[in-house]
Amino acid sequence: MDLKENKTAFWVGLFIAVGLLIFVVAIFTLGNQQKSFSKGVHLQARFDNVSGLIKGNNVWFSGVKVGTIKGIKFTGINQVDVEFNVDQAIQQYIHKDAIASIGSEGFIGNKIITIDGGNPASPVVENGDMLNSKGMLSTDDIMKTFQKNNQNLLEITSDFKALSKKMVEGKGLAGSLLADSNLAMQFKAVVQNLQNTTARTSAMADQLKTFSAKINTKGGLADKMLTDTAVFAKLQQSANQLQEATAKASTLTDNLNRASGKLNTTDNALGVLLNDQNSAVQLKSTLNYLNQSSIKLNDDLEAVQHNFLLRGFFKKREKEAQKTTETKQNQ
Repeated sequence: MDLKENKTAFWVGLFIAVGLLIFVVAIFTLGNQQKSFSKGVHLQARFDNVSGLIKGNNVWFSGVKVGTIKGIKFTGINQVDVEFNVDQAIQQYIHKDAIASIGSEGFIGNKIITIDGGNPASPVVENGDMLNSKGMLSTDDIMKTFQKNNQNLLEITSDFKALSKKMVEGKGLAGSLLADSNLAMQFKAVVQNLQNTTARTSAMADQLKTFSAKINTKGGLADKMLTDTAVFAKLQQSANQLQEATAKASTLTDNLNRASGKLNTTDNALGVLLNDQNSAVQLKSTLNYLNQSSIKLNDDLEAVQHNFLLRGFFKKREKEAQKTTETKQNQ
């Protein structure tokens, strides 16, 4: 029994000793690490709110712990300067336009400072430089945001509740569509008409596409009119000729109008014949006299032919005419 108790005490003592050894080693390791960071590059950053950051917390760069916080001090209202050291080996990767921001180790871990390296084209930081900073939302800010979102969600829910109530009661356009079957049918007809119009528009667009393709067919009239300068010149020449013909037709029309106007006046022979009744009667009488005179002249000529003095002359002339006729027939 005593041996068993002694054995248990031995193992307990051994575990305690190993734990103390590990603790001491960890302390010396951390101490050496802190000592090594203290010999690094000294940098600063100014924040409006450090969100629970304390001296001794870590500084991270690209997910690697590279330094520790050496001091936190107020420099004005809502101005807190944080001093920290970083390993001199990573100084070449941190540039003057780098940004220091406050984060946390895990979801609810200690607050830390994380460094964004900046633009490689910018110069490298030097000892004592003040980096640009970017704060983080505090728990209070997050809770205020949640409360504001909850209020907005409550207002949206209330509005939707009132809207749905009006729709159920048949108020408004949506409510009328849900409650009034006739209005719903009319709305359906409007939608159908819109669909038909869209289909017709699409068909018209296809027809226009086909028509434009025909117009652009190589060798067609439209293609020649648009691309062939010779055809265009001929068309232009035809248009000019048509314009000239139109001008001549207009001149001819003016001349005919003037001629017809003169026919309606009595200052010329045709106008007198067409418009003066007395002259027309005199002309008719003259024509009658001429007709009667020609009849009398024919009678006198016939009497002369039967005269014994000239009878031989007319018979000789008649024989010569008959002889000429027979000669032409024989030929």
